[in-house]
Amino acid sequence: MTGPLNVARRLHTASLLPNGKVLVAGGTYDSSSVTEIYDPATGAWTTTGSMTTNRQEHTATILTNGMVLVAGGVVQGGNFNTAATASAELYDPTNGTWTATGSMTTNRQDQAAILLTNGMVLVVANHNANTTLIGDTSAELYNPASGTWSATGSMKVTRDKAAALLLPDGEVLVAGGGSSYPTPLAEIYDPASGQWRVAGSLLSNRSAHTVTLLPNGQVLIAGGGGFGSTSAELYNPNTAWKATGSLNTGRTSGETMTLLTNGMVLVAGGSGYTGVMSAAELYNPTNGVWTATGNLTVPRAYHTVTLLTNGMVLVAGGIDDHGNVLSSAELYNPVTGAWTNVDGMSASREFHTATLLTDGRVLVAGGGTTISSAEIYDPVNMSWQTINPMLTPRWHHRATLLPGGKVLVTGGTGTSGALSKAELYDPATGT
Repeated sequence: MTGPLNVARRLHTASLLPNGKVLVAGGTYDSSSVTEIYDPATGAWTTTGSMTTNRQEHTATILTNGMVLVAGGVVQGGNFNTAATASAELYDPTNGTWTATGSMTTNRQDQAAILLTNGMVLVVANHNANTTLIGDTSAELYNPASGTWSATGSMKVTRDKAAALLLPDGEVLVAGGGSSYPTPLAEIYDPASGQWRVAGSLLSNRSAHTVTLLPNGQVLIAGGGGFGSTSAELYNPNTAWKATGSLNTGRTSGETMTLLTNGMVLVAGGSGYTGVMSAAELYNPTNGVWTATGNLTVPRAYHTVTLLTNGMVLVAGGIDDHGNVLSSAELYNPVTGAWTNVDGMSASREFHTATLLTDGRVLVAGGGTTISSAEIYDPVNMSWQTINPMLTPRWHHRATLLPGGKVLVTGGTGTSGALSKAELYDPATGT
């Protein structure tokens, strides 16, 4: 167990500070402006200065000077009295204080904020429920030197809840999003000119799709859509969007996508229009072709997948085509393209976590429905060992391998609803 937050929160931000601590701000139900700091050395949370404005669905950006810029979001004036704001403020980690800074030119919530290579912050898109139009085309820049915002070139199309990505050359890619229906148009922002240019269009409107950064710098986007699209496409900063080979099997949810050590991408299982499937296939980035590979021994979705240090892939748990929660596990061999059953887990699990430990073993925890049990898979003898359970039963949680080798488990759903509790697993002591 690690220390709980002092204030229950949702739709907040969490920022990794230069000193290794974590700043959590906003997102509370009770309009609290209290912020707090997590210290990985002690596992404790301590309150720090209060924000000048309570807010949620805002952005938090670490500036080059170590300060944290918080902007926009929804200001709470009661359970049902909320409004998007243009206000912004700065957190100073050296003295733990918040100070107001210049306000944005537009009220915004659910916007995207990108730290540019020149130290300025670009903010784009908007989901402002207090305006007639949901979303807009405006973009603006924050200058840390003057503490002011200024309008920059407007995007070509209206967007809300758009995703923005800083490209290696310092430009910014924005794709998708829209005021009522996702736009396929993509565009690029050039910080030097402050202008946007069209960067082609996605070949398909997508939602709930997978996105994978390939070793060659391209981005692979596959699947999504109502009944499971088989289409896939690539984005290349030099050539914009282009079609690539289509998946052999359409998938809607619950599948896994794994970048193998040989550069191929393995997609396995998941749900489609016909139900849970066992089909697996490989994507070759060199020629853009998908080829079928060996099927899973059991149809499964919402399983975990772990790339082992020996290049093999461990798949565990999930649900089958009859809705049964699975305890079985299997290994994929990229050399032979075959799946082999291994000993099953001690518990049936779905929506669990699997974490590759620094010694090459795999920690599996929770899932369920809503269980606390945990176990370790040893690739050397291909066996499972039951270990001490988590302190709190949970599923739909997250597990993160920390630099020191411990595993931080956070959130999820417990027996009484969503959890704020977090805990640490120490492989050295097994506790």
